[in-house]
This record gives sequence, structure tokens and C-alpha cells, in this order.
Amino acid sequence: MIRDRDRIYGIVVTRRLRAMGIRDKPIALASPWQNGFAERLIGSIRRERVDHIIVLGEAHLRRILKSYADYYNGIRTHRSLNEDAPVSRLVQRTGVIRSRAILGGLHHHYDRI
Repeated sequence: MIRDRDRIYGIVVTRRLRAMGIRDKPIALASPWQNGFAERLIGSIRRERVDHIIVLGEAHLRRILKSYADYYNGIRTHRSLNEDAPVSRLVQRTGVIRSRAILGGLHHHYDRI
């Protein structure tokens, strides 16, 4: 787990991580730029999904994050990928356009039938 050097990550947290088999990797001191990718991803998850619902437990949160990962990798377009998703898909040029609610209706996916 890549993390910053915030005081919230005390000895109790690092021991718990090790007990769970998770390697702890704090970023360099006074180098917040090293954590930019993780911060951006966490911000996107919060803005686009978690801020809009009430999480009812760990299993519920895991389902939410799984559905967001599926959306992020398979449907959501990315500018750096020339408006494609990380899991590329075919361009549909013909057919009737339909709208499908995803992520509990927070977003919609448009495709052709």
C-alpha cells in the first residue's frame, strides 16, 4: 500500500497491514507529488460514486467499488486514450441508440442495439 506519512498511519495501522499480508510503502518525506495518481483516483471514486450513497458495510463498499471499477475500465471515456475506455470496445455505427442506467442511475451508458 502506497501511503503518505500522515500521523493517522501509526504503529497500530502498520502492524495491522503486515498481519494482513499487505506491504506498507510510505512516500518520501515532503514529496506529496509522489502520491498524485492515487489521490486523483480516490478523488474520482469519491466524486463520482461514494459521495452519492450511504455505505452499509464492507461487503456493500466492495460491491460499489467493483461496479465503479467495471464502469471506469469498460465504459468511462478517457481523454488520454483518445476518448476510449481502458478496455477498448468496438465503434457502433448503426442501430437504435438506447440508454442504460449504471452505478445506480448516477451515470448512463449509451449504446446501439
